[in-house]
Amino acid sequence: MDTAVFLNDLGIVCALGDGRAAVAEAMFAEVPGGLSNNDSLLPGRTLALGEVCTPLPSLDELPLALRGRNNALLAVALAQIAPAVAAAIARYGAERVAVVMGTSTSGIGEGERAMCSHASSGHWPADYDYAQQEMGTAAQFVRLRSGAQGPAWTLSTACSSSAKALASAARLLRAGVVDAVIAGGSDSLCRFTVAGFSALESVSALRCNPFSQHRSGINIGEGAALFLLTREIGPVVLAGWGESSDAHHMSAPDPQGQGAIDALQQALKRAGWSPADVDYVNLHGTATDHNDAMESLAVSEVLGTGVPASSTKPLTGHTLGASGAIEAALCWMMLAENPLQRLPPHWWDGAVDEALPALSLVAPGSRLARPLRRILSNSFAFGGSNAVLALERR
Repeated sequence: MDTAVFLNDLGIVCALGDGRAAVAEAMFAEVPGGLSNNDSLLPGRTLALGEVCTPLPSLDELPLALRGRNNALLAVALAQIAPAVAAAIARYGAERVAVVMGTSTSGIGEGERAMCSHASSGHWPADYDYAQQEMGTAAQFVRLRSGAQGPAWTLSTACSSSAKALASAARLLRAGVVDAVIAGGSDSLCRFTVAGFSALESVSALRCNPFSQHRSGINIGEGAALFLLTREIGPVVLAGWGESSDAHHMSAPDPQGQGAIDALQQALKRAGWSPADVDYVNLHGTATDHNDAMESLAVSEVLGTGVPASSTKPLTGHTLGASGAIEAALCWMMLAENPLQRLPPHWWDGAVDEALPALSLVAPGSRLARPLRRILSNSFAFGGSNAVLALERR
């Protein structure tokens, strides 16, 4: 039998708040929050974005290459699990604690500001280092700040990045390579992603509207979520995962959803669940035409249309490389710290798209009539990179 892997502790910061209590309160609130209007990232256009408003720590004591907003978000999440990480290092030894991160932006925001400065002055600013933009800085930062000395790397597969980081962490533990892993991800708002998705005509100026016939695109967000994973018993089991690559198109999913179907089926098989065992699905739910059509087809094919489901992106924004970890974090809180068995509402206008399979979208105030035990969380990325996580309450 495969060795069980547990998600022992969690740190999170996103547009819903800083820390588990604040995020949970906002997630289950009677009115949707999280997003705010921003007119600074796309000149001439005001957009609803999932911006983190909590003050972020200075990283001035670190090497210049490790400074930046992306790592500052990680610092907030890491501080929340620091006691558990320290205990793991004391118990297992620093070399037996690994770090696996996911991101898609890294220090692009710092690069943008440096380029503007160079364009106006002809000089690069003194507080800029090109290495800030390297994807690997997320893992380097967490390794340095935490004191872990085991293997460390960063995955960057667009919106599946940090979900895949959790799967990679589980493989390390099951293989016995290490005894603990700090895993998760972060992404930070920057002009590059906002302008890029806008060029694809995939950005909504208003709160996104997943699975509605009126859906018009995503809200980009930012944030970080970090887990401490071990083989020691904890509140939530990473029971399984599924990964696939359909490679249908660079920025559009396979309309038949075969890659997503494969990932869902893999996650169920690895967890040892039947479709009827699933209590809730956290949908990728970006509110783009193609993704919602593909995902509703895949979910209905594998699970049917009766399982409660919702997209939390109208609350957090689409945090891109961090979304897999942040949405797994929301699921962790639902399983570990949710005595009322509340389900995250699916915030939309209720306008059913008759062309899509009719999923059982969660209404505000809904609770599961039985103990909430098993959850699937979907992450479907550019390039057909698909990841599904199966989380189970111990």
